Amino acid sequence: MALKPSEGELALLYGQDVLSAKTLTYEQLQLIMKTAAYYEDALVNKRRLFDMEGKIAAILFFEPSTRTRLSFETAMHRLGGSVVTVSETPQMQTSSTAKGETLYDAIQVIDGYVDVIVVRSPMTGAGQESADAADHPVINAGDGTGQHPSQALLDIYTILKEHGRIEGLKVAVLGDLKYGRAPHSLVYLLRHYGCDLIFVSPPQLKMPEEITAELCSQGIKVEETSDLKAAAAEADVLYVTRVQRERFPSKEEYESVKDSYIVTDEVVAVARKGMSILHPLPRVNEIAVSVDSYPGAAYFRQAHNGVPIRMALLALTTGNVR
Repeated sequence: MALKPSEGELALLYGQDVLSAKTLTYEQLQLIMKTAAYYEDALVNKRRLFDMEGKIAAILFFEPSTRTRLSFETAMHRLGGSVVTVSETPQMQTSSTAKGETLYDAIQVIDGYVDVIVVRSPMTGAGQESADAADHPVINAGDGTGQHPSQALLDIYTILKEHGRIEGLKVAVLGDLKYGRAPHSLVYLLRHYGCDLIFVSPPQLKMPEEITAELCSQGIKVEETSDLKAAAAEADVLYVTRVQRERFPSKEEYESVKDSYIVTDEVVAVARKGMSILHPLPRVNEIAVSVDSYPGAAYFRQAHNGVPIRMALLALTTGNVR
């Protein structure tokens, strides 16, 4: 049975915003993993929870989402709390942003209605702007090409469950490393474990130089390549990302790189024994459907891990782990 964190541990995130994987400490990371395991044990054993009873979360999604939005909503319901939701696209605006209201003003108002705020926006920096406007904790659920900390946390949780450890693993990160906020967030968490990293991408989608340089300055071994099969032959974990059409400045640039890499049975055949395959989803065509039957294909298990991780974030930031 997974243990509940101690009172001293719980203080590490109480009242805190979760805006970037870069700013999470190793101690906070360990606390989130421990709390997620505690809640997953409760879910598996069908224990009803009341940790967030009487609390309300604002789930504000100004950008399309399936997994992140629904798992945050599910997490709050599993904890016994309630949600109020804004879910919109540029083509279908339902909030007063359609009238020209700023995000800052909207958050100041919503902050008076709820106990915790989860926000996703196509605008890089929206998480910080929301936190500046709110007194209650803010969790960044993705801001443009910036950060997506809860995704990185569930990725770490998945690797732990699939491999039993993270220290000493070699992780290959594949695809859109320039615009992808999921890989940007993940590598900042992996540095706490001293993993060797392989960045696999076409030249025009390389990991931003400032991120690579920072990792190297902290003693992380980073290899950059365009050879997918060679990377798979070395990696314990292959983290696949889609080329994100919505991030590109032009359709032509997107079309030129969208099918750069596809993980097929041929790639799996040369992979290191026991390699796991992760993907933040949605996939378009970067993993062949036939690969789903590979035992190490963990991406659907990974998506399900979003619920206990987001339960942990909601309860820890509001001080309601009971």
